[in-house]
Amino acid sequence: MSNYLFDEFNEVSSKEWKQKIQVDLKGADYNETLIWKNLEGIDVKPFYHQDDFKVAFKEIPGFPKDWNVAQSIFIDDEKIANHLILDSIKRGAEAIVLKANNEFNIEQVFNQFLGKNTTIYFDLKFISESFISNLKHFFSSKKASVFYNIDIIGNLAKSGNWFSNLKEDHSTLRKIIKQNPQENIVSVDGTLFQNSGATMVQQLAYCLSQANEYLNHFKNTPILKNNTFSITFKLSLGSNYFFEIAKIRALRKLYVLLANEYNFSTECHIITFPSNRNKTIYDYNINMLRTTTENMSAIIGGSNTVCNNSYDSIFHKSNKFGERIARNQLLILKQESYFKASNNPAKGSYYIETITDQLSEKALTLFKNIEVNGGFLSQLKEGTIQKKIKESAQKEQVLFDTGKLELLGTNIHQNPNDKMKNDLELFPFMKKNTRKTLIEPILERRLSEKKEQERLKTE
Repeated sequence: MSNYLFDEFNEVSSKEWKQKIQVDLKGADYNETLIWKNLEGIDVKPFYHQDDFKVAFKEIPGFPKDWNVAQSIFIDDEKIANHLILDSIKRGAEAIVLKANNEFNIEQVFNQFLGKNTTIYFDLKFISESFISNLKHFFSSKKASVFYNIDIIGNLAKSGNWFSNLKEDHSTLRKIIKQNPQENIVSVDGTLFQNSGATMVQQLAYCLSQANEYLNHFKNTPILKNNTFSITFKLSLGSNYFFEIAKIRALRKLYVLLANEYNFSTECHIITFPSNRNKTIYDYNINMLRTTTENMSAIIGGSNTVCNNSYDSIFHKSNKFGERIARNQLLILKQESYFKASNNPAKGSYYIETITDQLSEKALTLFKNIEVNGGFLSQLKEGTIQKKIKESAQKEQVLFDTGKLELLGTNIHQNPNDKMKNDLELFPFMKKNTRKTLIEPILERRLSEKKEQERLKTE
């Protein structure tokens, strides 16, 4: 068949569509009725048309052709961690995110670990030149890809303190990079910004500005002049489906602009997690639906690795059922839902491409403002970053408190028979830990905390 069915119909221009909509509105204001205004400052139109675009959309640089299913494991007991690693890989995990607060026995944790086709991401709450060296030595005989994810600035932002002090932390990081120039050492943890209530524009700008601190610091390191230095970004994604897709794509575009200025590799690696900010303890099974759509955004947006959170992770200790469900959500998306090959499926979508460009432009403007005013570290020490995030978080909180932002089962359609007081194994609310800090830390907080605390008191 040489002729397409749609060739029999005349094209409808953007102007004609809008005229038809105006007629159907019967006098209602087009902008007030159909234009969606949001916290990102981006006006979303009811339709997007090819007439609005004079040039072709640019490619998203570094977009991966495949993505990894990751399982998160906390190292407390080495033998238990080892069992969980081997079991997760056996059951389909292609990557492991290992969290640890202290140094651990490497041989014991990775006993019988072959490393073939498995990616390891470390999330270490400490910095140690000797320990990283031991890890590097251990993995030198393995075939695993390893990301050490050292983020000294991210630790400062989250805890309010350096691991040791500014000079020593930077010195240690420099030594680690110098000894391991071909390794994936540095990361920027953008999950903190999302989980604390920052807008997407802020998340992108702060990630870029934090990356700029590292690139600027290491730009004159002789051993890195071979253009191999790269950064891993960790992102959290919320429930704004299309915007979250665009956020990941925008980050790749922005990082290319930044890395080119330093003549470093423009390739960045992105690992994503579902947000904690919109998760709830009441009607908690809905968290599975929330994480599913967030993981879909992550895949379509172009994550290299997607690590899911179990639906009960905010109030239950790690358990086999929760972790199995989290892993299987990703396996079903990859193996049974046609999400296996994610070679930029959003390419050419007028709506997503437009949001990508708008997020990029707004984030770049904010990034430039941060740099003009001293840079990320300077504004962090002054409290400017914290203040801006608090303001954005409060706006979002008001939307939730007034019911304009809905969380099913929590501030809408509550189940009065849902009781949680005796089911809390972990404290699910923002913890207060009085201590002396150099700066005000950026605090993560869920939207539903206050309402949940009120319900718990009345059970």
